[in-house]
Amino acid sequence: MIVTVVLVLMVLVPTAYIVLASLNTDIGVAEGEFWPSSFTLDSYSKIWTTADLGNGLVNSLIVCAFTAVASALLGTITAYVLVRYTFTGRLTILRGLVGLQSIPGTLMLLPVFVLFSSAGNYLGITMVGTRWGLFLAYLTFALPFSTWVMVTYLRGLPRELEEAGRVDGASTLRILFRIIMPLSLPAIVVSAIFAFLLGWNDVLFANVLTRPETHTAAVALSIFGVTQEGGALPVYSQVMAAALVTAAPVVILYLVFQRYLVGGLTAGGVK
Repeated sequence: MIVTVVLVLMVLVPTAYIVLASLNTDIGVAEGEFWPSSFTLDSYSKIWTTADLGNGLVNSLIVCAFTAVASALLGTITAYVLVRYTFTGRLTILRGLVGLQSIPGTLMLLPVFVLFSSAGNYLGITMVGTRWGLFLAYLTFALPFSTWVMVTYLRGLPRELEEAGRVDGASTLRILFRIIMPLSLPAIVVSAIFAFLLGWNDVLFANVLTRPETHTAAVALSIFGVTQEGGALPVYSQVMAAALVTAAPVVILYLVFQRYLVGGLTAGGVK
């Protein structure tokens, strides 16, 4: 019980400080006030002009939403083939999905950048600095995880449901989209949310593969924080407000899909 309370406090205390600091003035935060002497929402109105947060949020939502949907859809289809069919190289692919999770993303930054730059030079396709180039980069890392999540879940679905569908004359695609996917909704939501978070929290790839017009919210927030260092009056309150605004979509996402997350994460744990 004591350990639980300590762990909860380790999370709540910094969060409470961020919220209170965002409601304080920049001068108050700079002076070390934990509890604001006067509450104000000025920081929430200023961040839209001092930081390029609006454009960053739009870019993040577009890229991360497409990554989440594509990885969940492709991961489900790939997992269905790996679970329900036997072919040469199947075990190698399954083992490769696990092995890919152990490769740090930082090691892939330079190869991905060189590959995308080469595509622009040799194929005439502009990828560096575009939203869809960043989307492909995120999909590369999100798809193996999404596929493995779906493989674990689909192994627990009874084959009798598919056999009943085939008896009724349903094709493979009809079974996949009308039977498998509705039953796998909790796992699909889990894989989609984790893919969404992969892109939303990323700063490294987004900083290298984008330009100012396509910067994501994480990059805009990091740039805003760095530019305030060494200033006459650090705008700490605005930085805290920008951090909360950036975190809000993820919190809302968790609250909306909470029941699916619980079911998807615990599925396959008991056989």
